Amino acid sequence: MSMKEMVDQIRVRLRDQKIDVSNEDIESRLKKLIVDFRVPEGEARRSVLNYFLKEHGIMPVARASSEKVKIEDIKEAGRWVDLEIKVLDLWEPASGSISQTGLVGDGTGSLKFVKWTKSELPDLELGKSYILRRVVTDEFQGRFSVKLNKTSQIEPLETDVEARSAGRASAEPVRVVEINEPGRWVDLEVKVAQLWETNSESISQSGLVGDETGTIKFVKWAKAELPNLEEGKSYRLSNLVTDEFQGRFSVKLNKTSQIQPLDCDIAIGSVASEFSGALVDLQKGSGLIKRCPVCKRSLAKGVCTEHGKVEGTYDLRIKAVLDDGRRVQDVLINRETTERLVDITLEQAKQMAMEALDHEVVRSMIEGKMMGRYYTVTGPRVDRYLLVESINEMPAVSAAQVEDLLTSLEVA
Repeated sequence: MSMKEMVDQIRVRLRDQKIDVSNEDIESRLKKLIVDFRVPEGEARRSVLNYFLKEHGIMPVARASSEKVKIEDIKEAGRWVDLEIKVLDLWEPASGSISQTGLVGDGTGSLKFVKWTKSELPDLELGKSYILRRVVTDEFQGRFSVKLNKTSQIEPLETDVEARSAGRASAEPVRVVEINEPGRWVDLEVKVAQLWETNSESISQSGLVGDETGTIKFVKWAKAELPNLEEGKSYRLSNLVTDEFQGRFSVKLNKTSQIQPLDCDIAIGSVASEFSGALVDLQKGSGLIKRCPVCKRSLAKGVCTEHGKVEGTYDLRIKAVLDDGRRVQDVLINRETTERLVDITLEQAKQMAMEALDHEVVRSMIEGKMMGRYYTVTGPRVDRYLLVESINEMPAVSAAQVEDLLTSLEVA
């Protein structure tokens, strides 16, 4: 439902009670609830309506109640629930709009929580048990989480909640290739393949670590107060928690993690895949995009799913589908390769979008240059995507080759 439709619905209800409120006032309150506090649209409409009814001395409509559930019962977004949980992990928010974020759990599982700064709620403590009232469920790419806003309540529990993945004993030794789900506690024996420059004070180190089965991104939070890793050195990393974004997994080192140098040298392996086919679709999110300056996720209307509304940084990429006639393959192409393929720089793409007042003009240009052409790509396959490390255009099939094929079929 559009913002205008929601405003119109509320204004009609208010007029029924002979209350006149401007569209601007209604829209302002709706946007604050929906955008700032991630309140579901239905609940936001009820809240705004009730606010103006109360302002004019009319008994407001009763607010939707929440229900007490277990974590395993959370299977949809936009649901108001009460949870009895233990705080399993706390992460550095890296955004002023979030006061706390981390992992909570009960006997049925664990999930991420986000507590908005504007909620003005007290902080949760690691290892403590609480009942969280009137938290709203959210979902992104099949992963559920809960948000705490101004309508939520936090009550400490005297009894300890038994929670899965609640401590060091639950971590298990795995290889990189075996990491296939978020929120899992693991131990790894790895070599540091790369260290990256960090652009956030909340992160002390990030980069790539790997073993003989492949590589994975790691993040070490500054508040973890752990020793620094050295590029090229091998370590046993204990009690890490796995994370996932767009099919790419990572591991986070926090205050419960441990780092132990190894005397042996861990060999890093990689498994590259190759695929050839026609480019049959240029997916939404291709071309000129903006990314969150903290986590590098692409933004949707200026909003990061992790850090809220941020001032994004521009990037170029291609999300495409190749078809070889028997199967299809989703591919992701980074900025450097995109610039080479379509002969445009990031600055030129930004200028093109500004002149047209539309970012989609860049995507359309790429589509015109690449759609229907044949390519061979190579790179590691992560989930359904092949992350392109090299791409080469295949020569078009000539009329003579087609004639030879038809002749051979007639002979056969």
